[in-house]
Amino acid sequence: MTVLPRKIINDPVYGYISIDHPLLLQIVAHPFYQRLRRIHQMAMAQLVYPGAVHTRLHHSLGAYHLMCLALTELRAKGTPISEAEALGAKIAILLHDLGHGPYSHALEGLLAQGIAHESMSLWMMQHLNAEFDGALDTAIAIFTNQYPKPFLHQLVSGQLDVDRMDYLTRDSYFTGVSEGTIGYDRITKMLVVHHNQLMVEEKAIYSIEKFLVARRLMYWQVYLHKTVLAAEQMLKKILTRAREVAAEALPNLQFFLAAQAPAPTPELLLKFAQLDDMDVMMAIKTWQNHPDVVLATLCKALLNRRLYKIKMQSQPFELATIAAQQQRVMQQYGIDAASASYLVFTGTAHNTTYTTQDERINILFKDGSVKDISAVDNALVQHTLSATVDKHYICVMP
Repeated sequence: MTVLPRKIINDPVYGYISIDHPLLLQIVAHPFYQRLRRIHQMAMAQLVYPGAVHTRLHHSLGAYHLMCLALTELRAKGTPISEAEALGAKIAILLHDLGHGPYSHALEGLLAQGIAHESMSLWMMQHLNAEFDGALDTAIAIFTNQYPKPFLHQLVSGQLDVDRMDYLTRDSYFTGVSEGTIGYDRITKMLVVHHNQLMVEEKAIYSIEKFLVARRLMYWQVYLHKTVLAAEQMLKKILTRAREVAAEALPNLQFFLAAQAPAPTPELLLKFAQLDDMDVMMAIKTWQNHPDVVLATLCKALLNRRLYKIKMQSQPFELATIAAQQQRVMQQYGIDAASASYLVFTGTAHNTTYTTQDERINILFKDGSVKDISAVDNALVQHTLSATVDKHYICVMP
């Protein structure tokens, strides 16, 4: 009897995660995948929640584990899923964040301008597919929603996908914010496929509402926490200023700073695959001594956690308030108005927990009827969670 190779990974959130297919083991060992160890899942949230130092690799493995649970449950309920389809779905979720750049969403589109991480993930998957002689064809079809069983794509990317279930569970664990805790185990048990679409059984309504409430709370309490927002805005301003003053960096980072809108070439792909948080942090440590006052000030501030003072409110800020702060920093740092815009600026944070304009969370009732979660009787989502909430903020360098 042939014994297949297997790797057991001890995860602090789920316990033991098993990788038991030769192709999966090859993918996990590939430099493209191992790079995810060097990219923080939550960017600068560690400056507020010191435990939030987990990486994209942690999240990828966790989402893979939940995909395994979901596929097992759907098969047990009679959903036809072949071994090739299951493998494709597992590969798709393992690689779904492969295209994230340094500090994940904080620098999304800033280095590889105009290129979303999903597009970069697809290009990197296609590169791996060529390297593995077409073994990722099914995974790519599932990832791009071109496979004839759409529920497999919905498990990877949808309103109730295993990606969201893992990042809420994992981010809650590593930040210590208990409001983000969801019943991922119950939700996966309640998944069902109806007319080739992913749905949840009627018994899971309250678990789904809790999932959506947890997501809303995590956004305001963690992802859009005002100090996290200030730190990530500072990181963005540093890279933007470095590009403006042509500050020097290591070759791979320099390539993306110099290119205003890089074309999706093989050269860009391979350079991007070498880029991670370490490149950016090393540059920031170097730039703290840069002759440009703004760049040096921002780098020193971020390294020493002397962040922007930030205020959030429901209404836009008065122009007079902004102008007064800009005048102050111009005098304090001896800079012009254009440079002052790096030290005083405004913006808007948006949070929409659930919108029926996106793919919906459908509930399958015992009588065979299907309703969107927002349309069930006395739905919490209908009343409170479907509206977009905007908060205006001002960041000021002290």
